[in-house]
Amino acid sequence: MNRIIISGGGTGGHIYPALAIADTLRQRSPEIQILFIGAYGKMEMEKVPEAEYPIRGLWIDGLHRKHFFRNILFPVKLIVSVLHSFFYFIRYRPQFVIGTGGFASGPMVFVASLLGTPSLIQEQNSFPGITNRLLGRIVNRIAVCYAGMERFFPKNKLIVTGNPTRKELRTNLIESQTAKSFFELVPDKKTLVILGGSLGALKINELIAQKLTYFNSQGWQVIWQCGKLYYSEYQSKGSPSNKIYPFINRMDQLYAAADLIISRAGASTIAELTQVGKPVLFIPSPNVAEDHQMKNARALESQNAARVLAEKDLKHHFETVFESLSSDSDLMRILGQNIRNMARPNAVEEIVDEIETLAAV
Repeated sequence: MNRIIISGGGTGGHIYPALAIADTLRQRSPEIQILFIGAYGKMEMEKVPEAEYPIRGLWIDGLHRKHFFRNILFPVKLIVSVLHSFFYFIRYRPQFVIGTGGFASGPMVFVASLLGTPSLIQEQNSFPGITNRLLGRIVNRIAVCYAGMERFFPKNKLIVTGNPTRKELRTNLIESQTAKSFFELVPDKKTLVILGGSLGALKINELIAQKLTYFNSQGWQVIWQCGKLYYSEYQSKGSPSNKIYPFINRMDQLYAAADLIISRAGASTIAELTQVGKPVLFIPSPNVAEDHQMKNARALESQNAARVLAEKDLKHHFETVFESLSSDSDLMRILGQNIRNMARPNAVEEIVDEIETLAAV
């Protein structure tokens, strides 16, 4: 096996597992050729080249459930993307195809299955998206993060591996004070990290913008990833104690700097947070299928591995919940230990083992 295509993207939750798989494949077989397939205009077209992998784009977008008229071109885009996938497939002739979800995953994995090339999809969430639910019928194997996924996929195709995370997080040895200095913060001061997902989160951003002075009054300095869509609105609120970024590439530095984290509850984010073992207050997105972010977060809370606050309760309960957590150093230590105990650090190795087994058949 020396040529592989990895398709997927749209958000960091699809891109970073794909990059983790690619890095492990390359580490095991330095001569391997890996081509990424993404969607034009999406963040993978920037992030994948930064990781030094080639990528080609498809003219594809997801279905807009709340905006019917934005779906008019979807059938045309889908047909064009399938044709382009055929072109990329014939030109590159991969021996294996991997899909990690998102807009671009569907056409390429469909073409691979149609042409008899072995394929695997990786599903990060407890409730799979429509693309992976459809692809699950035709691929050879489905790597999932949760037990009980046979209600969505054929049981005989499932392997429970956990979610791949970036290599730098699995081997992060950066000292907290060093990381705080990296962000030009006071090295020995408590640091709060806010994550709203790779694209940003409107309600979290609105909350944090109102609470920066409050955080500082409580003795916290802040690192706030607000997302590219919102950066122009909030960048003026930056200060020596409040660092605001559209996106942070050095997540190893970010997690090392954190004493407490406020975050969405996407599957890839949770996988990373279990690796770093820091106390977390989750504010799950309510705008996802089957409310899966809340289910993800509650599963951790039930193991005393995190605290959870619903977005609808932010206005009236945020400060109470934040203070009950941030003022209790023993509780923060216990939450950090418990969330680390839920990590699956070998997820990417297990997935690559399965890929190599399937490719050898």
